[in-house]
Amino acid sequence: MEKTTIQELIHRYVSVSFKVHKKAEALIKGQIGDDLTNDQHYILRYISQTKECTSSELADAFEVNKSAITAIITRMTDRGLIERTRDQSDRRVVYLTLTEEGHTLYQSCQEKIEQLVQSIITKFEEKEIKNFIETYEKLALILENKKEEMEE
Repeated sequence: MEKTTIQELIHRYVSVSFKVHKKAEALIKGQIGDDLTNDQHYILRYISQTKECTSSELADAFEVNKSAITAIITRMTDRGLIERTRDQSDRRVVYLTLTEEGHTLYQSCQEKIEQLVQSIITKFEEKEIKNFIETYEKLALILENKKEEMEE
C-alpha cells in the first residue's frame, strides 16, 4: 500500500474513531442521565457480569490506577450501589458486589442503552452489523496483542 494511502486511512480511522466514541458516550450519558457517570455504569456492568470482583480486578479490566477505581467505588458504596465484603480467610481482600439498589439501577440503565443501541443497529443490514462486530472484535484482539507486546 502506498504511503499516502496509509496516511489517508490513518487520518480517516482517527477521525471516525474520535467521532464515534464521543457521540456514543454522549448518547449513553443521555440515556443514563444524572443517575450515573459512564464510568460508574461500566463498573456496575462489570460487577453485574462477574457477580463479585476486587478493586484490583476492576483496575486491570479498565486499565486505570487502583486509586482511581477506589475513589469511584467509594462514591458508589456511599450511594448504596455497591457493597464491600472482606474475605474471611484473608482480611486484606475486599470483594465488591452489587446491592439490590445497584442491581436495579444497572438494569434500568441497561434497558435504556439496549433500546438506544437497537435503534442504531437496525439501520444496518444484518450482514453489515455482523461483519462490523467481527471486525471490531478483531481490532480489540489486535490492540490487546499490541499492548502485551509493548509490555514485554
